[in-house]
Amino acid sequence: MPRIQYQILNVFAETPFGGNPLAAIEDGTGLSDTEMQLIARQFNLSETTFLLPSSNATARIRIFTPTYEMPFAGHPTLGSAHVVRQLKRSGDEITLEMQAGIIPVHAQGDRWTLAANTPEHRAMTASPAELASMLGLPEAAIAGPALWVSCGNEQAMIPLASPEYVHACKPNSELMYQYSVNNTGKPKAYVFARTANGFESRFFWTPDSGIAEDPGTGSAAANLGGYWLATQGQATLDATILQGTAMGRPNVLSLKVKAGEIHVGGRVQALGQGELHWD
Repeated sequence: MPRIQYQILNVFAETPFGGNPLAAIEDGTGLSDTEMQLIARQFNLSETTFLLPSSNATARIRIFTPTYEMPFAGHPTLGSAHVVRQLKRSGDEITLEMQAGIIPVHAQGDRWTLAANTPEHRAMTASPAELASMLGLPEAAIAGPALWVSCGNEQAMIPLASPEYVHACKPNSELMYQYSVNNTGKPKAYVFARTANGFESRFFWTPDSGIAEDPGTGSAAANLGGYWLATQGQATLDATILQGTAMGRPNVLSLKVKAGEIHVGGRVQALGQGELHWD
């Protein structure tokens, strides 16, 4: 009978029940791909991670949603680093091996920051009117060019004219399939607007049916850094991103862009732990 230890953490959390929840399996050695997928489906969180040995980094991490594996995601990276430090006593400088490459992560207490991969970007073919229709907004809400950006997980970056428009979004799943499908065939859309200290944002995707929303998206924050580089050149950015507000699940992310490098961070709070076992 397998006995699998796991931890539950909240990432980008300024309060114990804020942030984005993560399940981290402490040792995924011996689990098949099918078992990993079934465990992720059992937890039914946006992501579940599996910690594995690595000859190239402090640990190897595999990331699963309830339905598929991801090459990179932000809050699983930071939450997994928190667990790796605890288990391996590896200190505050950690490297994590993922499908998207080696991701450096460092901590100051319970605040973790990752260094994102070099971003790639391409234009979106949908017009401002089409994107506005997809989001349930007037065309005037679209504040600039929308781009596909990837630091390891391609997402649509759609700037809006105000935080009020961010809160007012009501995406249409059929139109997302028409206008906002990424390079892996998955509809995704990240909307953002400037605030006094940074950005207000929301992230949407389409599961098997309907629209799902993520309370805190580190990969999209990294891609926002890529969007900044694509549209603002080498200008420095030091921003606070608020996400999850519309869901009643506040997330606070930091985004820093300097000399072409992108860093995303936030606070990780451990909430509990347990054991899985089956015949």
